[in-house]
Amino acid sequence: MASSSPKNNRRRQSRMQAVLPVRVRGTDASGQPFEALAHTLDLTTSGTRLGALRQEVQAPATLSVFYRQRKRDFTVVWSKRLEGSREFQIGLQAIAPEKEPWGLNLCNSSSDAQGETRSATSGAF
Repeated sequence: MASSSPKNNRRRQSRMQAVLPVRVRGTDASGQPFEALAHTLDLTTSGTRLGALRQEVQAPATLSVFYRQRKRDFTVVWSKRLEGSREFQIGLQAIAPEKEPWGLNLCNSSSDAQGETRSATSGAF
């Protein structure tokens, strides 16, 4: 059983679980440019965790993430290949801060701070 004490929690912000379809553009680990479809797994005002990415990327690569009419640039903080698959999850940190980067109200999410989760879905990007 994992402890959730403040000593063990390194996160500076609450996360909101949200699966949003995104388009990702950048350079993979071999130096080749790519553009791919992926989805978010969770969001904060300053970053995100992406899933379903088939390209290997390494920190500190820069990626552009497109959601609806929004484009946001991120630095890759970590990358992990899912065991038994060709899929990667990556952790991203925003290069420039934005108040409402995803068009969702992440700042006033008091229930997230209490450990509850919320999800948001959308079919368009």
